[in-house]
Amino acid sequence: MDKYADIRPYNDEEVASALGRLVADNSFIDVIVKYTLPEWLSKWSMLCRPFVRYKLRRKWGRFNSVKQVQDEVARYLDMLVKKTTSKVTYSGLETLDKESAYLFISNHRDIVLDPALMNWGLHSHNMNTVRIAIGDNLLQVPYITELMRLNKSFIVKRSAKAPKEMLRALTHLSSYIFDSLSSGQSIWIAQKEGRAKDGVDQTDPALLKMLQLYGRKQKLSFDEYVKQLKIVPVSISYQYEPCAVAKAKELVHKQLHGSYVKADGEDIKSILEGIRSDKGHVHISFGQPIDDECDSPEMLAETIDKQIIGQYYLHPSNYIAAGDKQQVSPKEQQDFMGRLESVPEELKQQVLAMYAEPLRRKAL
Repeated sequence: MDKYADIRPYNDEEVASALGRLVADNSFIDVIVKYTLPEWLSKWSMLCRPFVRYKLRRKWGRFNSVKQVQDEVARYLDMLVKKTTSKVTYSGLETLDKESAYLFISNHRDIVLDPALMNWGLHSHNMNTVRIAIGDNLLQVPYITELMRLNKSFIVKRSAKAPKEMLRALTHLSSYIFDSLSSGQSIWIAQKEGRAKDGVDQTDPALLKMLQLYGRKQKLSFDEYVKQLKIVPVSISYQYEPCAVAKAKELVHKQLHGSYVKADGEDIKSILEGIRSDKGHVHISFGQPIDDECDSPEMLAETIDKQIIGQYYLHPSNYIAAGDKQQVSPKEQQDFMGRLESVPEELKQQVLAMYAEPLRRKAL
């Protein structure tokens, strides 16, 4: 019996049928038309559908394994990196055991790119890619669900509201994560729910309490169970913050009105904007597996944060926003200030604070 069928990624036997559903989905085909064909042609999406379907069936019709899907994703990521970044660099991978499964807990700045670029680094270094935790709030659109589960994503059921229902869902998730790690499959999960829109990278102890639910069933202490998970903190830094203006707009709206309600399709828009926008230099730093004595979720959260903040790579944009211009060249300063000119006046201070925050936290 497949006890994780409701949350797990697709396996090899499900790849062909999932790809078939994708190719048959008009909404998915229209997205391909809009963002890959010339603008004059993309206006005629209905006329283009048969051609795009034919091309996709011809390309994907031979795929029958998750590895084939991920190899295709890696090819697109390679093109994305060349088109939208100046470079993507990595540190710390050389100290990790290629044969071990790790629980990677990272800061979170972009919905899709954070785990995707981390995976690209693992793939490029001949290491196994990770299973990716995604909230069910992102799965409102059928083709997004198919794409995510084809690419080794598993579902975090955030929509559960009743206490008992929530506890069952979180215990189920905790068990799945442990079983994945035990079977040699590494996991990626963000340090807290939602992106760090204010630049503050801080681990939520509630996430760590969820991880330990399965350990509690095994009658293990928090410290004993955590060591079995092989937690590796990961720090992701972008020279140019993905969706910076949208993040600042949300924060300012909350400050003025007390809350912010996302519009329909806003998460999808953020995903596409993050993918297409110029990100400059992206650096991903892998920390060391945590073997400290951490007796509580709060203590473990502090330990994770210490590594994420300590190994965070500071870009010229961070120094400029914090007013430390000695660390940057006139050209770097000119480039960043040129970008800032396109930010609405009422959002500029929020955007600057977002970039300055990592430098401020390193100095604490």
